[in-house]
Amino acid sequence: MAINDNIREKLKLVPHLPGSYQMKDINGTIIYVGKAKDLKKRVSSYFTGRVEGKTKKLVENIEDFQYIVTSSELESFLLEINLIKKYDPKYNILLRDDKSYPYIEYSRYPYPSVKVVRYLSIKKKQGRYLFGPFVNATAARKIVELINRLYPLKKCAGNPREVCLYYHIHECLGYCVKKVDSNVIDDMEKEILSFFNGNDEIIIKKIKDKMAFHAEHLNYEEALELKNYLDYIEIIMQKQKIDLSDLVDRDVVNFYVENGYISIEIFFIRKGKLLGGKNKIIPITDNYIDDVESYVSMFYENKEHPREILCTDELNLDLLSEAVGTKFMYVSRGQKNKLIELAKKNASINLKNNFEEIKRKLERTEGSNEELEKLLGMKIHRIESFDNSNLFGDYAVSGMVVFVDGIPSKNDYRKYKVSVDMNDDYHTMKEVTYRRYYRALMDNLPLPDLILVDGGKSQIHAVNDTLEELNLASKIKVCGLVKNDKHMTSDLMDGESEEIIPIDRTSNLFHYLTRIQDEVHRFTINYHKTLRSKGSIQSVLDNIDGIGDVRRKELIKKYGSIKKMNDASIEELSSIIPENVAINLHKYLSDYLKDK
Repeated sequence: MAINDNIREKLKLVPHLPGSYQMKDINGTIIYVGKAKDLKKRVSSYFTGRVEGKTKKLVENIEDFQYIVTSSELESFLLEINLIKKYDPKYNILLRDDKSYPYIEYSRYPYPSVKVVRYLSIKKKQGRYLFGPFVNATAARKIVELINRLYPLKKCAGNPREVCLYYHIHECLGYCVKKVDSNVIDDMEKEILSFFNGNDEIIIKKIKDKMAFHAEHLNYEEALELKNYLDYIEIIMQKQKIDLSDLVDRDVVNFYVENGYISIEIFFIRKGKLLGGKNKIIPITDNYIDDVESYVSMFYENKEHPREILCTDELNLDLLSEAVGTKFMYVSRGQKNKLIELAKKNASINLKNNFEEIKRKLERTEGSNEELEKLLGMKIHRIESFDNSNLFGDYAVSGMVVFVDGIPSKNDYRKYKVSVDMNDDYHTMKEVTYRRYYRALMDNLPLPDLILVDGGKSQIHAVNDTLEELNLASKIKVCGLVKNDKHMTSDLMDGESEEIIPIDRTSNLFHYLTRIQDEVHRFTINYHKTLRSKGSIQSVLDNIDGIGDVRRKELIKKYGSIKKMNDASIEELSSIIPENVAINLHKYLSDYLKDK
């Protein structure tokens, strides 16, 4: 493969030392970050060896490179991860996994409680225990509901001055206002922690005892509800039992490679039970071992670490152990080795079952983005799209969605409340884009290559005026998605010349653009509905005597909509407000919804 003179001369100077290298495109944008034990050998291999697939596409776009020498392979690995997070390079983006999984938290202090949490950074505290991760959030919530039904833990929010309904129905010990014997809490805690550590016999017995009590007192609905919990818990706690001699929390990592793609499988094993797993399929960009190691390291960055992680000996176990901060190990025989092989088998099955679909999706996405680049005559890495909403004549809002190399970057989505006249489309768009890009300049945030607006000339003019004021007009392209007389997207409008660019409605590019348009519209409308719902609740609650700012906020936080609040029983409402106020609220909501 032909290389330019600049690269040829720079290759002569690259040292035989460990470090991280960054590949750049014609615009100087970093498009790939890698690491190497030997920078000279690794960087040279891109331009002297035979490359294919994703790597070939990468090399075709490399116009320059730079590198940072480190003192060890570990340092180069950590530097690579940090640079990937910083620059979000085009050919590393599929290695990112920002999803956080739910855990169940038991806290002893200040009052004993159990709840579902999603922590991005987990700090150890006295009296706090985390169990998980649970791949299925519904499973975690149902287990928490059950524990709260069986044990008198603290359930209400805040610190009421009087005991609430939960105390009167014997589902709380009145921690807010009464001194509770620590021995009672110790006994509850012992049983709850025993359950989460794999001993479900105590919980099952408690459920059966309560079922018998309710059946004896003819409370058949309560008994049936507990029976459903019992069936659910027995399924969740008994299925997929892993026959290990200990109850150590561990994960299992393995992978399978075929047809230029890697399938990575991660099992979550807690207290001898397989709680679920995570599968990731990505095209090979560089050395597939490096890709797996980078993905695994980033996967565990914001997640609770198990005591050990079993994996294949193809990976650098010492490197991963130091980078992640937990023990990676390979076991060559026995049950643990069977788990490692089982993870590989699942990785293989997932790749074979999903290969064609994933390949088509990636080709369609990348192909559409490249088609848009050719159409506009520019490189496009990041697209930001805006939409405004002022349905029902109030609560004017805007939303912004971000696509990076054709893939939604949901962590970058943003919502905006609008302060200008709700019917002024020009000034609405101008306010929102000014806030967005002024903030981007002040905080040195990534800027888009292309801004798409869901509208015609008015919105385009607003964005262009904003970019002119911020001296960004020469750096960012603006286009509008234009609708026809049937209010359906038909063409693209160039923001500079205002020329209409026709697009084949059967092409992948057209579907790509309408996907972006649909996504920003969905995101903005959902935000609008949320605000309207909260605003409606607030106005309704203002009409009820006995509900002030504090109680109103607690009700809105717990229920989120008038319908959900109306569906709640008086007893449930009484956990937040006095019973007489709950009765008045319940009646008011029923009458309010009848009139709608």
